[in-house]
Amino acid sequence: MASRENAFVEITPEVLLKAYSCGIFPMAESADDPALYWIEPERRGVIPLDALHVPGRLARTVRADRYTVAVDRDFEAVIDNCAKPQAGRARTWINARIRTLYCKLYQAGHCHSVEAYDGDVLAGGLYGVSLGRVFFGESMFHSARDASKVALVHLVARLRAGGYKLLDTQFVTAHLASFGAVEVTRRQYHKLLEAALVGEADFAALPLDRPVTGAQALALATTRAS
Repeated sequence: MASRENAFVEITPEVLLKAYSCGIFPMAESADDPALYWIEPERRGVIPLDALHVPGRLARTVRADRYTVAVDRDFEAVIDNCAKPQAGRARTWINARIRTLYCKLYQAGHCHSVEAYDGDVLAGGLYGVSLGRVFFGESMFHSARDASKVALVHLVARLRAGGYKLLDTQFVTAHLASFGAVEVTRRQYHKLLEAALVGEADFAALPLDRPVTGAQALALATTRAS
């Protein structure tokens, strides 16, 4: 379900956070379209934080520290790369208004990026919104093999360490399904969301000022609760 914004209502970071708490999020038709649409899918994608699947080859890549993973080092570069067309994604839903809104959320501490570097080069990453004990994944990109996948493993490790209860992926793609993403009904999603908005998680439970090793991230992300 999608609805076009009311042209007379200003969308502020506060309005955006309220929308997330109600289960809706904004998208643009294209990078050149200034309008925003409020989206509330009939079926929502989530990755159960206690059931992340990491294929063997990727696990070896993560463990070998092929990429150095940082957090919030260059948020604007991540969102700019996410806005670029990629293989299998010729158009983007990130327009200038989306970029401005999420940069403001980042400045307020409600938006975060996880970045994978090949040396000094940003090779992939993702960003999303943190509210309560929910992380709303927004977009990801890569310019080198497995870079965004490595970032996702590190994200899940951080969310589990910080006491998060819900990782919202909005939709389920084949890429996300390979990590264990599943679809839930709108009703099921609202129950999960309501429960996870209670309390506060800590995105900084793992260090923000120095990299976490791949071995540490993999263990945190995949260890099953006893």
